[in-house]
Amino acid sequence: MVESTSVAGTYGSSQPEDLATSSGNDGQALDPKIQIEGFSIRYSDGVESLRGITLDIYARQINVLLGPAGGGKSTLLRALNRLNDLVDVEEQRGRILLDGQDIYGPQVNVTELRRRVGMVFARPVPLPMTIRQNLFYGPEVAGVRDRGRLDELAERSLRQAALWEEVKDRLDEPAVSLSGGQQQRLCLARTLTLEPEVILLDEPTSGLDPISTAKVEESLQQLKQRYTVVIVPHSVQQAARVADYAAFFLQGELIEHAPGKNLFTNPENQRTEDYITGRFG
Repeated sequence: MVESTSVAGTYGSSQPEDLATSSGNDGQALDPKIQIEGFSIRYSDGVESLRGITLDIYARQINVLLGPAGGGKSTLLRALNRLNDLVDVEEQRGRILLDGQDIYGPQVNVTELRRRVGMVFARPVPLPMTIRQNLFYGPEVAGVRDRGRLDELAERSLRQAALWEEVKDRLDEPAVSLSGGQQQRLCLARTLTLEPEVILLDEPTSGLDPISTAKVEESLQQLKQRYTVVIVPHSVQQAARVADYAAFFLQGELIEHAPGKNLFTNPENQRTEDYITGRFG
């Protein structure tokens, strides 16, 4: 058991190691894809959803944001591709840097940002068209017209989402004919057709059965070889299974951030331990 300390003190001790020493499973030094610096959001109803968050999101790793409801995880996830622009925010402070560029800077093309940083939501929402058309839609809107290129993007994305073998002979069937788990993986594949750099997933398996959940989790292990993954999991157990790095949020504050293997076996903050062992949340 660790002793309870203040959020500020705990974060200072549990913040990821300096970039010179922070390393992945292969021992190579890690670089942050996204740097969050003193980021706060207060909505128009007066609720401060995030307070002074400073956090590095590491490239080609599975970065998990976990904590009880109301902790600010989904707010932060949406902030990473500016979906919060669509809601009534009263005050926002701090910076979020993608490859060193402030995504809230006046020069940023938000449409291009959302191509680079794709989002998969908890509830799968396939477009009311065929599986193939779902996959062609994004690239076509982005200007891709070559049928060979579209087919290539569709097949590669379906393979990356672990769905190709299940639908390769059904591409001209309605997407809504797929099972819930298949629809979720189709939505993931649809995001991948735009060739993003970062994939955001907000409880992507919350409504899925264990077999479908396992397939999504397996696909994440493949996707991180090419993409930076940020996920809000639907349970502590899922967080522990998939996390390369994990950040624990509570009431809008970042309590602890550490490699997943450390946070789930030897947390530094008492509140983190209480949460992951089921004492609250």
